[in-house]
Amino acid sequence: MTPWGILFPSSLLRSDLFGVLAAFVAINTMMYAALAIAKMLPKLYVADWFSHRNRAPST
Repeated sequence: MTPWGILFPSSLLRSDLFGVLAAFVAINTMMYAALAIAKMLPKLYVADWFSHRNRAPST
């Protein structure tokens, strides 16, 4: 077993700062994926969920 990672030494890969950076990148990737999926879905309007019969009559 070598003490080096692919690009960085293993001591850097095990550091807390690298872990925080990796967590940030993971959360950022998940957010962009969720936004991309949400953009592909059809738009939902809250007004369509309720029929006009359930609303109070306006005077």
